[in-house]
Amino acid sequence: MYDVIIVGARVAGAPAAMLLARRGLKVLVVDRATFPSDTLSTHQVQLPGVARLARWGVLDTVLQAGTPVTRDVRFDQGDAVITGRYPGYQGVEAMCSPRRTLLDRVLVDAARAAGAEVRENFAVEEILGDGQVTGIRGREKGAPAVTEQARLVIGADGKHSLVATAVGARAYRTGPPRSIAFYTYWADVPARDGSPAGTGEVYGRPGCALGAWPTNDGLLMTYLAWPAARFDEFRRDVEGNFLRTLDAVGLGERIRAGRRAERFRGTPDLPSYLRQPYGPGWALVGDAGLLLDPITGQGISHAFRDAELLADAVADGLGGIRPLAEALRRYHRARDRASRPMYDFTARLAAVGPPAPAEIALFQALARRQEDADMFVGALAGSIPLRQFMSPRTMVRLVGVGGFARLMLGQARPHRGGAAAGPQLTDASSARSAEDATAT
Repeated sequence: MYDVIIVGARVAGAPAAMLLARRGLKVLVVDRATFPSDTLSTHQVQLPGVARLARWGVLDTVLQAGTPVTRDVRFDQGDAVITGRYPGYQGVEAMCSPRRTLLDRVLVDAARAAGAEVRENFAVEEILGDGQVTGIRGREKGAPAVTEQARLVIGADGKHSLVATAVGARAYRTGPPRSIAFYTYWADVPARDGSPAGTGEVYGRPGCALGAWPTNDGLLMTYLAWPAARFDEFRRDVEGNFLRTLDAVGLGERIRAGRRAERFRGTPDLPSYLRQPYGPGWALVGDAGLLLDPITGQGISHAFRDAELLADAVADGLGGIRPLAEALRRYHRARDRASRPMYDFTARLAAVGPPAPAEIALFQALARRQEDADMFVGALAGSIPLRQFMSPRTMVRLVGVGGFARLMLGQARPHRGGAAAGPQLTDASSARSAEDATAT
């Protein structure tokens, strides 16, 4: 009998297991993967996430494996360009974009070192219990099925969570996919002239967004978003459309000076939701309970934050400090309170439509003063509260009363991401696969 069983051992499940084991609980965490194992990812660990890695004692392992840090980021919106430096946050001054083959393995190893039992290559087939979850049934590959019991089962098993489905977790503030996401890696790409080493790059144009971030092994990861309505067009020529988008934002020449190191990965399956994250005998964390479009690169850092919030709640509930249901209610409220500003902001960005004149004016204002540019990148990274940056006082100072009113009016209007024309990227006839697409 375990105190806690966690289904899923990636960036939400492994930290939750580690933190709970460090609190003295008997923890089993299972995953169908064998680590190291890759997965679709934005790669980005924002400053609050980096601060948690440091606090948990695993940041040095990530960095010593050759993960580059990013202190500066360049935003190119066509009408204006800004370069900001991340404000410090709890002793860290940079974000990083590690490969998931590295990050997830480091976190799984940390869970084991803390005393959690980790079973890799284990597929959960059933969530047990009638009204109250009591355990799981599953098997390691090639082995007979086993049943394990626990006081609490946590689903950290992603957006298609078996746990969430089995318990009928209610979804709210839901949104359909607004964008598609594809990425790949490039070797030997020269740095941008005049930019500090390791600078992140973000480009926005009507109908597309693109990011370029340094990652392990000297590679540059490039991430692309198009409106969801254009997925069929994109997948007809993944490589050609990707390269034409790089050209459209002015990054194509540098990329072609290097070489593509791996296949393209991507998906159109990018809904947004919050789910009720607890009930009798169960809880949810990570993408199982909260999912937003990857365009703002918040998923890993949010998973770390929510794993910490949930671990504190579970330790309080199972440790008798307060009833478990009350502790999990507090987790629910804290998660939603922390996530909603970025959740709503991300939903607007995910439309990848043309910016409104007031938004262009805001970006041009940010370009005029370094302090404001740094505050902007800090708000996107979570080192400065987004509410603080978006406050009426800050917006009026940047764009005036009229500009602030126009910004608020624009936020109140529905976005039409699928209608954006975007850069005119020509179709091609060769077929490509959809989910987890590959171009050779």
